[in-house]
Amino acid sequence: MASAHPSTGIRSSAGGKALAGFLLSGFLMALLGAILPAWGYHRDPADFTAVGNYFLSLAVGIVAASALARRIMAWSGPRVLLVFACVLACLTLIYLGRVSPPASEWWRVLGLLVLGVSSGLLNMALFQTISEAYQADAADAANRGGIWYGLGCLVATLLVAGTFYAYTVSNILIFMAVVPAIFAVIYIRRSPVAVAEVAEPTLRQALKDFRSPGAMLFAALLFFQFGNEWSIAGWLPLLLIRRVGLSPEAALETLAFYWLCLMAGRLGAVAILHRVRHGRLLAGSVVSALFGCLLLLTTNNGFGAASGAFFVGTGYASIYPLVAEAIGRRFPYYHPGFFNGIFSLALVGGLLAPATVGYAAARMGVGVVVGIPFMGSFMVMALLAGIWLESKVTGR
Repeated sequence: MASAHPSTGIRSSAGGKALAGFLLSGFLMALLGAILPAWGYHRDPADFTAVGNYFLSLAVGIVAASALARRIMAWSGPRVLLVFACVLACLTLIYLGRVSPPASEWWRVLGLLVLGVSSGLLNMALFQTISEAYQADAADAANRGGIWYGLGCLVATLLVAGTFYAYTVSNILIFMAVVPAIFAVIYIRRSPVAVAEVAEPTLRQALKDFRSPGAMLFAALLFFQFGNEWSIAGWLPLLLIRRVGLSPEAALETLAFYWLCLMAGRLGAVAILHRVRHGRLLAGSVVSALFGCLLLLTTNNGFGAASGAFFVGTGYASIYPLVAEAIGRRFPYYHPGFFNGIFSLALVGGLLAPATVGYAAARMGVGVVVGIPFMGSFMVMALLAGIWLESKVTGR
């Protein structure tokens, strides 16, 4: 028995390194919301339709990646897929730097489509490589992956904010391309965690689970919750620049504060999850998010904007740990395709929401940015109640 301990520690360490790959996933997804002010989209509301097209293009790329990922995985496995996704992301960021304004917006739409593909490929490979960490502790693995993901979002935002006035947008994007290049080198030199050879459900069983009411509720919940989070993340800088009068750098710093609150709130929620009644935690989270949305809608100064970001970020923070714990309890086995499907659906929801905001803002003004997360908070509360009820009825 004593000999099992070192290998367990090695697997745990390797699983943690695999989960760290979600930092790059968050970095790529947060890039668009951070780079929009550098592209000058805070100046003319007529350009908001183009912003909607950008988010929609990212979403389409993530969906398209699923078919390509299966072919690469069948041919070479997760390591080659990870390296390919990182290299593709690196080249795409360099390309986006070359087609920054005043180049036609459709060149950027094309680039963001490819960036969505690279992000989707990366996510598929990551879900393949974290199987052992998930089997050891499903809720912990999901929460740690979410924290790494949030850290990547924070890093992307701080990188743009810190270089906004010092470099051109083309140079900023080249600097950002270094991040996936570093990950590519890491994956080339060090093999990712191998997928555990344990009894897993068949694809038919995974599809059956995905059609079950519980899985559909989880997928819908993450779809709307990511939509709430990314409506704020994608549009907060433009909202604060146009309505509050903040400088682009200050608006990006407020966005970074939002990501920081989201991350810190998730860490705090994980710590108190077993000490506080979930219903009470959910109610407090929804009230905090709604109050933060109202602050963002009505404020006219930087302090009010930061306060709104704080209440929205901390309000949204506890939703993911609640869902991660529930998923870990309901689906203790691991099936990469099943969980990548739920996560990809959530990401698509997270991008369709800011795309919808772009089309609505072009007609009604940037103030509608707060409308979708405000209404979406009620939808999340209803879906969590539905999950709780379904769990009571089924006894799972």
